[in-house]
Amino acid sequence: MKIFKSSKEENQWMSISDLMSVLMIIFLFISIVYMRSVSQKNNQITSIAQTYEKTQVEITHDLKEEFAKNLQIWNAVLDSLTLSIRFENPEILFKVGSAELNNHFKGILDSFFPRFIQILTDTKYKKYIEEIRIEGHTSSEWQGESSSRQAYFNNMELSQDRTRKVLEYVLSQIKDEELFIWTKNRLTANGLSSSKLIHNNDQTENQERSRRVEFKIKTNAEQQIINILEQSKRLNN
Repeated sequence: MKIFKSSKEENQWMSISDLMSVLMIIFLFISIVYMRSVSQKNNQITSIAQTYEKTQVEITHDLKEEFAKNLQIWNAVLDSLTLSIRFENPEILFKVGSAELNNHFKGILDSFFPRFIQILTDTKYKKYIEEIRIEGHTSSEWQGESSSRQAYFNNMELSQDRTRKVLEYVLSQIKDEELFIWTKNRLTANGLSSSKLIHNNDQTENQERSRRVEFKIKTNAEQQIINILEQSKRLNN
């Protein structure tokens, strides 16, 4: 016996089939748009990463070229990985247990900081500089009887006082108001006590090298990537 479908039933199946086709097209369109969005986002992040990697290499090159004749005399080290200049001789930085700058260190800062800022405010780099960190580091020891925990707290106070003194000194030497404002908005003082010690090859603490001051450059690459991710999130919501 043959069973014939009514025209109504055939029309229903055609409608469902058409609906499924439309839904598949919509799904395919959404997938393409999403993939394109992800691809664009990844391309933007890659582009930013490449730009800032190139910028970091160029800043390092310019710092090396500018301070090549000074670093050894100052007992300073340029670290290209952290984009920082580290002053390592504690005897010429501060008096023992004091936050007061030695006159010799003031002389070094008078020569170093204006040239350092001149490089960073070059039109090639100025818009990429987010922060200039003055970091103060100490060894883990503290003169007198104290526990290792109390020594850490004492050194934290000392390192914070020292970086603040350095910040106050270098800013006080800037006479140009526009340059002062730009630098003030980016320069920070960060006392880190003995939290980031420098070790010898045998992993023992190098107390002398651990007592140091670093000028560390931070670009805004991370913030640019965060902005892209937040913008993408808003568009997808």
